[in-house]
Amino acid sequence: MEWQQLLSEKRSRGRKTPYKSNDLRSEFEKDYHRIIGSASFRRLQDKTQVFPLDKSDFIRTRLTHSLEVSSFGKSLGQNIGENILKYNLDPGFTPRMKEDICHILQCAGLIHDIGNPPFGHFGETAIREWFQKRIPKMHYNGQVLEEMLTPWMKEDFYHFEGNAQALRLVSKLHFLVDEYGMNLTYALLNTIVKYPVSSLGINQSSGDIKEKKMGYYYADQALFEEISMETGTLGRRHPLTYILEAADDIAYKTADIEDAFVKGFISYYRLCEVLQTIPRKEGEAHPIEMLQRQYEHGKEHEVKDPETYAVKNWIIRMQGLLINCATYGFTSNYKAIMEGEYKYDLFHGTVAETVMEVLGRLAYEEVFCSPEIFKMEVTESVIINFLMDNLAEAFLYYDTDKKMSSRAERLEALVSDNYKNAYHHQAEGKGEAEKLYLRFLLVTDYICGMTDSYAKRLYQELNAVI
Repeated sequence: MEWQQLLSEKRSRGRKTPYKSNDLRSEFEKDYHRIIGSASFRRLQDKTQVFPLDKSDFIRTRLTHSLEVSSFGKSLGQNIGENILKYNLDPGFTPRMKEDICHILQCAGLIHDIGNPPFGHFGETAIREWFQKRIPKMHYNGQVLEEMLTPWMKEDFYHFEGNAQALRLVSKLHFLVDEYGMNLTYALLNTIVKYPVSSLGINQSSGDIKEKKMGYYYADQALFEEISMETGTLGRRHPLTYILEAADDIAYKTADIEDAFVKGFISYYRLCEVLQTIPRKEGEAHPIEMLQRQYEHGKEHEVKDPETYAVKNWIIRMQGLLINCATYGFTSNYKAIMEGEYKYDLFHGTVAETVMEVLGRLAYEEVFCSPEIFKMEVTESVIINFLMDNLAEAFLYYDTDKKMSSRAERLEALVSDNYKNAYHHQAEGKGEAEKLYLRFLLVTDYICGMTDSYAKRLYQELNAVI
């Protein structure tokens, strides 16, 4: 893969008539402003990162998480771009390319979670499980619905994924001007495709990170192939995707610990206990020593709460360590990454790999498996299942000759014309089975566009809960 092609400025909708502009921004800087000004980006302020509908101003949302990923991504881009130039890893790489990858990663961080449904990752799970349970039992015009859909269509629903939804949202669902959505550059779109395989290509046992989940729907196959051809990735991971993933991992692994500490799920002493399990390596600062050093520093300065001081400052220093490790991971594996042969994340084989595993396990055991979170997730599944049940039933015969019930007509009227316009554009000239598939996507498009508060409020209103 070559950077000149990887950094493609092409968009689905090019200029109809070339004209000279006084706009000095690069195409990737223009992407940034398109994202910032979008309604979908604003909705992230009311979407769950870990704690749904939390009343604390401190706890992160999808919006604040995305801003952090954007910041880390840009920092990593600066470090890695400088290393490529410094060590002459690629004679064709220029300082302008370094600037471009920083802007792309900054944008990618903002939209990497933009397709996620309400209620965080459990929202994804709830939608996925709804399809797995409901589709085999549904009928359409007397036919078994599952038999009408192709294997690829079915697997899209059975492996429903927020990552695939992100590509779909920014490219097709912002139906304000035309069918091209935000009309972002292909370099950016390719960067957010973390898994360049369809639902039929998922292979979690292969050991290759790109096959862990699906990256695009059957409905978006043509767009993905066009992007892949234009950027020269041809089904391989875009090199910047590794950097975006590292930025995401740094943000949520450290933030989950900080938020859990503030919420009282994890104490300073519990964190110390867990960090003690990390093996020591000669010549390297150990995470437990870094934490204890901050605690002693807090006591020396007579801060009111040295434990809180220690944890928050330790988080900052760990983020710096992880950025350095990811920079090393990309630089040292540059050739394999550029050839599309690298199978791991950027922390593989570094001290950060163990640190990330330990922090992830701590968050899982102390937070995600807590009764408080379990209770919230049960509530969230009730809301998601109700909305899926009603909307799927309402849209089953939408855009067909069969008359919709009065209830279905009223539920259909609740859905924004934006989603219905996108459906009609994509469904034009398609067969019955594909139209049915697209109507189910219409339902998930609408639900994924909901904020946590809106999903809860709509559930209450439809159940006459005042």
